[in-house]
Amino acid sequence: MADVTGPIGSLPNSTHTAVGNCDEHPDRPAYRRIQGETDSFGSEMHDLCKECYDAHIEAVNNADTSGVCDWCNQHKPALRNRRDFEEGMSGRVYEVCSDCIKAENARIQEEFDDDDYDDYHD
Repeated sequence: MADVTGPIGSLPNSTHTAVGNCDEHPDRPAYRRIQGETDSFGSEMHDLCKECYDAHIEAVNNADTSGVCDWCNQHKPALRNRRDFEEGMSGRVYEVCSDCIKAENARIQEEFDDDDYDDYHD
């Protein structure tokens, strides 16, 4: 493990600037830094050489993302990392289905549309 951060707004698998050498191959320079496990306290960062980075990308692209949605508690074929914006940008990371994301986005849009925003910006 290359580093541990404090609270961070990005999500797991985000790419960051590499620092130092590869965690798996200390004789090779790091090509990319990948964000690993993330929670409200921070995240783990992994420095990867080009070979390790390519293997990581292949594993992510072929990963089974099915599971039980943290918001609706139903088994879904694909989940994505998501934060509840009301908890802040460094709050808990949830695994959420696309139906719940669409529903949240619709609620946010409805609140925005119902807001008196235009009254302040005429």
